[in-house]
Amino acid sequence: MSTPFPFSAIVAQDELKTALIAAAIDASVGGVLIFGDRGTGKSTAVRALAALLPPMKVIADCRYGCDPAQPSSWCTECRAQSGKRVRATREVPVPVVDMPLGATEDRVVGALNIEQALSAGVRAFEPGLLAQANRGFLYIDEVNLLEDHLVDLLIDVAASGENVVEREGLSVRHPARFVLVGSGNPEEGELRPQLLDRFGLSVEVRTPQDLDQRVEIVRRRDQYEREPRVFMAAWQAAEDRLRKDIVAARRRLPKVAVPDAALRWAAQLCLRVGTDGLRGELTLIRAARALAALHARAAVSGLELAQVAPAALRHRLRRDPLDESGSTVRIERALAEQGTELG
Repeated sequence: MSTPFPFSAIVAQDELKTALIAAAIDASVGGVLIFGDRGTGKSTAVRALAALLPPMKVIADCRYGCDPAQPSSWCTECRAQSGKRVRATREVPVPVVDMPLGATEDRVVGALNIEQALSAGVRAFEPGLLAQANRGFLYIDEVNLLEDHLVDLLIDVAASGENVVEREGLSVRHPARFVLVGSGNPEEGELRPQLLDRFGLSVEVRTPQDLDQRVEIVRRRDQYEREPRVFMAAWQAAEDRLRKDIVAARRRLPKVAVPDAALRWAAQLCLRVGTDGLRGELTLIRAARALAALHARAAVSGLELAQVAPAALRHRLRRDPLDESGSTVRIERALAEQGTELG
């Protein structure tokens, strides 16, 4: 298996990188929706970030990657073994699981292991993609083409953070907390509003139009493919710095204050642009707090709020028949009017 392209070596795509880092610091930010052109490094960025993150500690014999430090979220099997013996732990890489468009529901949620049922007469559960993605990333390419029944399933699991399977004589409950990352081309179909709203951040990725950027992208990719070890070594220091920054941000996150002025700023911006519901404010505050932690700031400021506002709000705007401007333009216009000063 080849080593993923270094996250630090990705040229441009600043909004995408910022959104992924914010979600990695604070999973409550929600998933990241990436709409844009093909061949712009969407999946590359997701895999690169996962490879950058420090390995996670899991219960050694758990099939679902349960967190030893979070007994309240353990699966059915780990709960049953709790207190009977000391559970060994091990470290594993942060998983990135691809969910193909043609996946069946059994493949996604898990199902009865037919081989064991036929050969040994045992009702054994075979974990699905949701189990594999626990505490990592679930990546869906062409998410706007996902079948409706899988959309409904993902909405339920994303809301609860738990996968419950009760069928064929099985009763299984296991954690399924992951950063949902979807990518697609809006020209090929719209995403269902119910799932769209479940993504915390939405970013737009476009093919770079700057000549120097395009040359640098091609140069780095070519170097990576011809001499991957040399290329990785050249970017190792930058990767180590970013990893340390993310780990430190996770530690600082609970201590980052969100002043009332920041809450009012977020609510005022959402009123200006006309967002649906209150998830816009919540996501905006959470993402801004993650960036403040990354920048080692004690409290959320207008700078972080303005930086993540387009990604947090562009997919939550109501259509305005009197305004033909795109969502991003409307948010940028509102930001220019409101400014970054907290009242």
